[in-house]
Amino acid sequence: MKKLIIHGDPGLRKGGRIEYDGDEYEVFAVARQGDWHGPDRPQLWCTIGQEDEEETFKRQDYIPNHLDTDDVEAEAVTVLRERGASNAEA
Repeated sequence: MKKLIIHGDPGLRKGGRIEYDGDEYEVFAVARQGDWHGPDRPQLWCTIGQEDEEETFKRQDYIPNHLDTDDVEAEAVTVLRERGASNAEA
């Protein structure tokens, strides 16, 4: 599991699936930053990981401040699935 800060909005939402740096990840959480007083384009602060780490995320059995963090441009992320099935109606 890791944090991923994406500069720009590639169309990603919670429950989505992305390809980044040659690996596929599930998107467990997304916090959109910078809409009001931030940078000139939004930033998505995401918690991502493998499918088998989802239960760990749901139980909050990790320390968020200890996760590795990567900082990338939106173009470096390929959205494989925009959002999860439970978010499709939202």
